[in-house]
Amino acid sequence: MDISAYLRRLGLEAAPPSLDQLKALHVAHIERVPYEALEIWLDRPTTVDPAESAARIVRGRGGYCYHLNGAFSLLLEALGYQVTRHVGGVHMRGAEPSISANHLVLTVRLSEGDWMVDLGLGDALHEPLPLVEGRYRQGPFEYGLRPSTVAPGGWHFDHDPRGSFAGMDFGMEPAPMSAFDQMHRHLTTSPESGFVRVATVARRDATGVDIMRGLSLTRLGADNRATTMETSADYFQALADVFGLRFDADERALLWDKVSRAHAAWTASASTSSTGEGLTPSTSSVSE
Repeated sequence: MDISAYLRRLGLEAAPPSLDQLKALHVAHIERVPYEALEIWLDRPTTVDPAESAARIVRGRGGYCYHLNGAFSLLLEALGYQVTRHVGGVHMRGAEPSISANHLVLTVRLSEGDWMVDLGLGDALHEPLPLVEGRYRQGPFEYGLRPSTVAPGGWHFDHDPRGSFAGMDFGMEPAPMSAFDQMHRHLTTSPESGFVRVATVARRDATGVDIMRGLSLTRLGADNRATTMETSADYFQALADVFGLRFDADERALLWDKVSRAHAAWTASASTSSTGEGLTPSTSSVSE
């Protein structure tokens, strides 16, 4: 891993481990490296290998939880942090919590205690959370952390009610990256996967979150707004300006063809169905 190049992507320089520096790394990463699964729509398979994910981030792309947290764990280790990977499970509203391995969580041990570090929840954390039960305000959103009922000794994260999912549980046992191989294959290939059904991109900042689902761009935070991208130029301008994602001509042609057709199919089905399934924000989780 090219540590210097990774830090340049974050706009930071190497510094000794500390709580302030961990927060700075987390904030810079969450604001500069988008949560996205567009490799699926570009027909480019990925793995959960953290070194592969780090190289893709250095090249200007993002990823979802296995990629973002996996790469970040390598960076933190290289900078001298004591970091541990854990198996987690994100669940939607109305679903029972479980440790499904559809999420990778990190914890970091510092002299100030243990911290939950998570770049892969899409529209959730802006900064790390102390592993202490309580309610935590970050910008316009409020989160909760409490003992898990499904992972003995583990933790349950409660998302803000406006978020795209209900919560996430994780156990405290250290996990190898191979623990996520099977679920990664499902999330990147199954027709039932939200990543396969909806081209999703998100970026959290101090005052809210921007989310692109299909051709629908939503801002959620102090001010809420939604816009539909009507043209290819609008779509790729938004990806560049809001999420920092840029694509070459061949990638743009493939992405626009697939994403616009999927959005048109959803629009047609939504006009004749009351279920609203597909690209609607209420049914498409940012985090799997």
